[in-house]
Amino acid sequence: MAKMKENCHVLLVTFPSQGQNNPSLQFAKRFIKLGVNVTFSTSLSALNCRSNNLHSIKGLTFAPFSDGYDNGYPNIGKSLDEYREFYASFTVLGSEFVSEIFTDRAKEGRPFSRIIHTTVLSWVGIVAKRVNSPATLLWIQPATLLDLYYYYFTSYKDAFKNCPDEDKSLEIPGLPFLVSIREIPSILLSSDGLMDWLIQTMKEHVELINSESNEIVLANTFDALEFEALRAIKNVNMVGIGPLFPSSFLDGKNPSDTSHGGDLRQRSKDYMEWLNAKPNASVVYVAFGSYSELPKQMMEEIAQGLIGSERPFLWVINGEKPMENLSCKEELEKQGKIVSWCSQVEVLQHPSLGCFLTHCGWNSTLESLVFGIPVVACPLWTDQDCNSKLIQDVWKTGVRVNANEEGVGEAAEFKICIEIVMGGGKEGEELRKTQRNRVT
Repeated sequence: MAKMKENCHVLLVTFPSQGQNNPSLQFAKRFIKLGVNVTFSTSLSALNCRSNNLHSIKGLTFAPFSDGYDNGYPNIGKSLDEYREFYASFTVLGSEFVSEIFTDRAKEGRPFSRIIHTTVLSWVGIVAKRVNSPATLLWIQPATLLDLYYYYFTSYKDAFKNCPDEDKSLEIPGLPFLVSIREIPSILLSSDGLMDWLIQTMKEHVELINSESNEIVLANTFDALEFEALRAIKNVNMVGIGPLFPSSFLDGKNPSDTSHGGDLRQRSKDYMEWLNAKPNASVVYVAFGSYSELPKQMMEEIAQGLIGSERPFLWVINGEKPMENLSCKEELEKQGKIVSWCSQVEVLQHPSLGCFLTHCGWNSTLESLVFGIPVVACPLWTDQDCNSKLIQDVWKTGVRVNANEEGVGEAAEFKICIEIVMGGGKEGEELRKTQRNRVT
């Protein structure tokens, strides 16, 4: 057994985003504890913004490659067309790199035992077949979403096409809710062709899964959360291995492990001092992911909703001069604190937190559950609508902001949702109770 572990070496290839690299690094650390050596590979630009202390982890090596965007890759919120060009470059250059490193290591007498790749990197699975390597998908979104993609690209495609009618819903085997237009991944409803590259890679994921019998998929979730969804696809052995973030946080500690906090440059901790001065369960935490730049109208509505709530808030805002065009800038600065970055897991652990206003990215969703923070869900795209459905209707740990006809939540709606979650009424208390019990 010891000899087998010594010889076990996997190549882990991840998409170059914080949302994928953070859980992937935690996965790598767990593998290393089992005696497996891991080579972590993603784009050079993604690894350049991480701290050097990661390179000192025994059993973990890094093999970055150029994706043609070494000075940084485009923000998906700004230009889908530019992002499509980036993904094409990343795929071509990444395919060449993975093929070469796998072949070279075999020639050197230190071969990789397996290639593991994350969501949207179906091309890695295709390369693995070409070089005759076993491959495993590490799915970093909810198991429920993989079920939706799987059935869309197999036996339920025609049924999905009829679902966009507002009054229709679809029953999918193993899913805990009826699927309506609000839960279908937004990329599948795109008609302008800008999301074709992403639709294709999801289709390839399904094809790769079906090309093997009893295929194993590792998912960043756990049985208590998605028991049925993990078993919804009969010919797939989906294994929940999550939640993938530092174990010390799960133990209720405040660790020095900073590999989960975005880029690892030295950051100011003024926001922690600000939180320390606030009463327990009094602060609204607002964050929409590391790369999401919200439309100006949506920013204004959120801002007015926060002011209307009359509660202190910590708001993480990306972009250059994001508050410049807000009509209520001075009022916001008096009522809350606005930062460009924070350690989210550290903030969510803080006793002053009472509510999390979020886009419902999967990492944020898992973190809110584990730390027992009720959610105001404001999904933007892709898996986030599905996640918000789970939060509000399945787990009952939050409420969703209803959008107007233009697809934007209005200030009054944000205010109402915050009051429901933060208020002392029966509904708010039930949300907090459910949230506390969900993962205990």
